Amino acid sequence: MSEGVKRSSSNGFEKPLTTEHQQEKVNEVRRLVGPLPEKLSIYCSDASIERHLRAWNWNVKKALKMLKETLKWRVAYKPEEIRWEEIAHEAHTGKIYRSSYVDKHGRTVLVMRPSCQNSKSIKGQIKYLVYCMENAILNLPPDQEQMVWLIDFSGFNLSHISLKVTRETAHVLQDHYPERLGLAILYNPPKFFEPFWMVAKAFLEPKTYNKVKFVYSDEINTMKIMEDLFDMDYLEAAFGGKDCVGFDISKYAERMKEDDRRMPSFWTRASSPSAAPQPDLASATVDSLNLDSNSDTSDDDKTEGSMPHGIDSDTVFTHENTLLIDGGKKESESESEDPHRTDVKPDDKAHA
Repeated sequence: MSEGVKRSSSNGFEKPLTTEHQQEKVNEVRRLVGPLPEKLSIYCSDASIERHLRAWNWNVKKALKMLKETLKWRVAYKPEEIRWEEIAHEAHTGKIYRSSYVDKHGRTVLVMRPSCQNSKSIKGQIKYLVYCMENAILNLPPDQEQMVWLIDFSGFNLSHISLKVTRETAHVLQDHYPERLGLAILYNPPKFFEPFWMVAKAFLEPKTYNKVKFVYSDEINTMKIMEDLFDMDYLEAAFGGKDCVGFDISKYAERMKEDDRRMPSFWTRASSPSAAPQPDLASATVDSLNLDSNSDTSDDDKTEGSMPHGIDSDTVFTHENTLLIDGGKKESESESEDPHRTDVKPDDKAHA
């Protein structure tokens, strides 16, 4: 947690909160959650609890409700146990993938191409999205907990819009991955997308929509965003960079299989030093955990359809596959020597 005073925004208003006060709220949330199995206690690191609190402008009751819902979801859905073989068919066209380069801040980059949708299964699409999010988090460096989204609108048209997928995607990202987006770049969005964005923007806080940048390949001033954020030698040509290799499903599959082998250790490391020994996750069920979110939330906090403040996945860029807003070098033989490579072991700061 950074020193000094942090600021959270809600509806454009600044609310100063000292670091000491923030830690008190984190401790309060952890106390109210109670004892947890190992994997869930790892998920409840200080960084994770703080993200939930920031999403709700440090409102303990609302953050607690959101966190408990996510804990129940993780017990039931088991996102950290999804493996490449289960979702490989969804990845074949490169509709979402983790790039082999990072931005100049070291953040993981997820590339998204709405026009490359290859599946009619909502369940399959959501499972692949969750896999990509978990993989991106796995590859965050120790000093980062947010990611960058590069959204390529080439070939995008109205046929790629699915309200059902949009709603489900919005639910997963806004409720279970708060404050994970650092920046979203919309690359060459079509004209018909602009009216939709203007409508969606009205429902967002400045904190959120200021993370969304429109970039056009024929506009020098917007392309400067890419130059400021990425090393153009490693950025792929589709986004104005110099790397012309493109997406290779075979090489990408090998990278993901390697990450799959790393994932179990990511979820078995010791949690915070203050955590007491916990029971094995395998023996836990939703009913056996103290995760009744309603019991800790007042009636005023239960407004149906309310959105988290500052959530970083609450802008819906409707298409069959994703895409929402609340978050270099392609594959080559010399990747192992690449200083921009993202395959580094994260620490607890980057935990889900």
